[in-house]
Amino acid sequence: MENINSYIKGHFKDSILTKEQILKDENLLELIKNVSLEVIKAYKNGNKTLIAGNGGSAADAQHIAGEFVSRFYFDRSGIASIALTTDTSILTAIGNDYGYENIFSRQVEAQGAKGDVFIGISTSGNSKNILKALESCKKKEILSIGLTGESGGAMDKMCDYCIKVPSSCTPRIQESHIIIGHILCAIVEEELFGKGFGI
Repeated sequence: MENINSYIKGHFKDSILTKEQILKDENLLELIKNVSLEVIKAYKNGNKTLIAGNGGSAADAQHIAGEFVSRFYFDRSGIASIALTTDTSILTAIGNDYGYENIFSRQVEAQGAKGDVFIGISTSGNSKNILKALESCKKKEILSIGLTGESGGAMDKMCDYCIKVPSSCTPRIQESHIIIGHILCAIVEEELFGKGFGI
């Protein structure tokens, strides 16, 4: 039993350590702030966010979109956000007709507009369907934000902004992605519907 307890504690310690590394990185904190400002600007201009990922990152995409559309800390009007991971008919049609690597790019082409913001989530930074979506973003003048692990993978050079969590461990990266997503939602909500930050 003691070994299991130590194992549990180890997971918590590793998760805390990753977040402490983020806290110490002023450049990374500034990047999170700047990304938040870009999303606020898009919403103030009447645009929306499109969010995508695979596996656990798909769940994170849906989670973040849900916070925007419904609410985060307090009641307010809904904010336009689409998780590109949810419509099984669309996903299977595109996957069947054009291949799995095109399931997000096709949706960006169909539903994205100039001035929108795309948030691509990939722990490796190398998910082919996210990379293809980023190519579509450039064509449509959609701002792209990446959430990745410490290497950034291929997404590092393809995104307008790439937030790289300082870890190579998938669970630690995902845990940090969701808190960054929560921070983004909180800042946007507060600026659009709360007391704001004097932006």
